[in-house]
Amino acid sequence: MRALRRWLDDTAGGLPATFWYLWAGLLINRAGAFAMLFLSLYLTAARGASEALAGTVVGAYGLGGAGGVLLGGVLADRWGRRSTLLAAHLATAGLMVGLAFSRHLVMIAALAALVGVAHSMPSPAFVAAIVDVVPERRRSRAFNLQFWAFNLGMAVASLLAGLLAEASFVALFLVDAAATALAAAVIAWKVPETLPRRAAKAAPILDTSRSDRTESVQDLRLAPVRDSGTVTRRVGRAQRAGWRRPAGPEQRVGRERQPGLHTALTDRTFLTFVGLTFVLAVLTMQTSTIMPLAMRSDGLRPSAYGAVVALGGVLIVLGQLFVPRLIERHRKDRVLAVSTALLALGFATLAFADDVAVYLAAAVVWTVGQMLAAPPNAQINADLAPLELRARYQSVFYLAFPAASFVAPTLGGVSLQYLGDRHWLIVGGLGLLAAGCHLLAGPPRERRVAALRQLSTPLPPSPTSTVSSVR
Repeated sequence: MRALRRWLDDTAGGLPATFWYLWAGLLINRAGAFAMLFLSLYLTAARGASEALAGTVVGAYGLGGAGGVLLGGVLADRWGRRSTLLAAHLATAGLMVGLAFSRHLVMIAALAALVGVAHSMPSPAFVAAIVDVVPERRRSRAFNLQFWAFNLGMAVASLLAGLLAEASFVALFLVDAAATALAAAVIAWKVPETLPRRAAKAAPILDTSRSDRTESVQDLRLAPVRDSGTVTRRVGRAQRAGWRRPAGPEQRVGRERQPGLHTALTDRTFLTFVGLTFVLAVLTMQTSTIMPLAMRSDGLRPSAYGAVVALGGVLIVLGQLFVPRLIERHRKDRVLAVSTALLALGFATLAFADDVAVYLAAAVVWTVGQMLAAPPNAQINADLAPLELRARYQSVFYLAFPAASFVAPTLGGVSLQYLGDRHWLIVGGLGLLAAGCHLLAGPPRERRVAALRQLSTPLPPSPTSTVSSVR
C-alpha cells in the first residue's frame, strides 16, 4: 500500500486543483470528439459524396485547424486562456449542431472548415494554462497526465463513435456537441483566468535570431529604480544573456516591433525544436496514413489494422503513467533522442513485415517511443516560451501537427507506391537523423533555458542598497 501511495504521489501528486479541472475538461472533450472521425464516411454514406469530394471536405477541416491554432494562440495571450477555451468550446458545440442538420455539401464543407478552426483553438490555451498554474518542477508529470487523458479520451471516442454511427449520424454530431458543451461548463465553473498580469514597465527584449539565448519578454523584471545597484546587476546579467534595453520613443520608430507571433516565427532555437517535433509527427502519422495501405498490400484484413492501432492505445493507457518516474533523472534531449530512435526502429521493421505478428511487435516499439517523447516534448515547449507569448509559442508548435498530417500521406503515398517496402527504411533513416539532431540541439537549448531561469531568479540586495538602508 505504501508503494502504491508513493507511485500515485510521483505520478499525480502536488498538482493544483485548477490543473485537474483543465484535465477533466480535456478528457470530456476528447471522449466526445468523435464526429469528425467519421466525417468522410458520413459524407459518402449519408450525403452521397464521392471519395474525392469527401477528401476535399476533410481537407477543409485540416486547413481550418492550421488557422485555428494560430488564432487560439493569439487570443489566449491577448484575451485570456479561460475566455479562449470557453469561446472555442461553445463555438464547436454550435457548429456540431449545424453539421447534424445540414444537407447541402457546400454548407457542410464550410461548417467543417469552421469546426477545424474551433477544434484547434483550445490547444494553445490548454497548454499555456497548464504552464501558468503548475510549478516548473511538476510540469513533466502534468504534461504526462495530459497526454494520457488525450489518448484515453480518444480511445473512448473511437468505441462510442462506431456504435453511434451505426445508429444515427445525427446522433453522432449531437452527442459530440453535448460533450463539448459539458467540457465548457466544467471550465466555466471551476477554471479561473490564469493569464499572468502584464508588467507595468517594459522588460528588456531579446533578439530571437540569436539561437542560444533566452527570449522571455516578461520573466526578466527590472528592480525598482531606487535600487540602482540591483538594476545595474540585473541589466548587466541580461546583457550577458543576449538581452538589450527597449529603445526610447525616438529610437523605437521604424526599428522595434512589439513582441508577438513574429517573435516565435523568428526564434531559431524554438523553430529548430518545432522542426524536430514535425519529424516526430511525420513518423507518428505513418500509423494512420501509410501503414493501412502497406498492410492491405500485404494481404492483411482491416481487422488486423484495427488490432495494431488498438494495441498502441492500450499500451499508452496502461503504461503512460509510469513514464515520468522512468525518465525524470535523464536529460530531455537524450530522452527525445532515444524515443525518436525507437520510432525509427519500429517503422523500419515494417520493411520486413509480412504478417500481423511483425506489425504488432513493431507497434510495441514505436508506441514506447511515443510514450517516452510526450512529457519532455511538452516540457521543452513550455520552457522555451516567453511568459507574455506562451500561447502564441504553443500555436506555432502545434502547427507541426497539421503540417505533418498533410506531408505524411502526400509524400508517403508516393514513396510507398514507387519504392515499396524501402519506404519504411527511408522513414527509419529520417527518424535516426532526427534523433542525432536532438543530441546536437539539446545543449544550447538547455543553456538558453538555464539563462531564462537565472534571469527570473530574484537577486539579493546589492551592497549599495544595503548601505543606503543602514544610513
